[in-house]
Amino acid sequence: MKVAILCGGKGTRLREETEIRPKPLVKIGDAPILWHIMKLYSHYGFNEFILCLGYKGEAIREYILNLEVMSNDFTLVFGGERRLILETRRHLDPWTITCVDTGEETPTGGRLFRIKDYIKDDDFMVTYGDGVSDVNIADIYKFHKATGKKATLTAVNPSTAFGIVEVENNLAKSFKEKPQLEGMINGGFFVFSRDVFSYLREDSVLEAEPLRKLAEEKQLAAYTHHGFWYCMDTFKQVEELRRMYSEGRTPWMVWGNGPGQPRE
Repeated sequence: MKVAILCGGKGTRLREETEIRPKPLVKIGDAPILWHIMKLYSHYGFNEFILCLGYKGEAIREYILNLEVMSNDFTLVFGGERRLILETRRHLDPWTITCVDTGEETPTGGRLFRIKDYIKDDDFMVTYGDGVSDVNIADIYKFHKATGKKATLTAVNPSTAFGIVEVENNLAKSFKEKPQLEGMINGGFFVFSRDVFSYLREDSVLEAEPLRKLAEEKQLAAYTHHGFWYCMDTFKQVEELRRMYSEGRTPWMVWGNGPGQPRE
């Protein structure tokens, strides 16, 4: 089953990083967040990825092309028949990665519309290129098949970035620092049937008409996840993930710190 990762956005709220690299290549520890996302899926046996590229997509292509070389010591032999010899042969995951140019200005639904020809199975998975979680990918897929719906999203309950003040008679009655939100939000980690392509167009915003229409038709299931989920949308959030990583607090790394992690 293919896993499509939306990698084409400009990340305008993260200009400190995205002026020089696309958001999926922003590093958390020694590896970009894109690698962390693919490792999560790979941990559950999903190893075929389609990267929907856009803004600075050439940088992601270069990262994928050089992943094996940059993860190993190597010898390059010049003259005559040019040869590249990998010396250390560090273990890498058995990934198959397809890079697709889906346009720099294309919205999320349009990016999925443009990879239709690469999806041959009845179902495929989709997620965003800036969110990590300890969600069980295999359980999401089982849930999706059990519901029989055309689409499943993962609903999460993050904490707000602001303190909540309850006001009464011009006095602060209570204060809660960064509490959990009461409602659920779309956390990505989707499973779609191929029928979803009939809801998409070149200019579709996935989170607008397509998902709304699926919900109206009672074809959108919601897998609720109450564990760890974090979206890297601002530089402050990047710093928080990096701080967690440096302190060894990495709940999203369900695969552990074993072989396969790219190095500097």
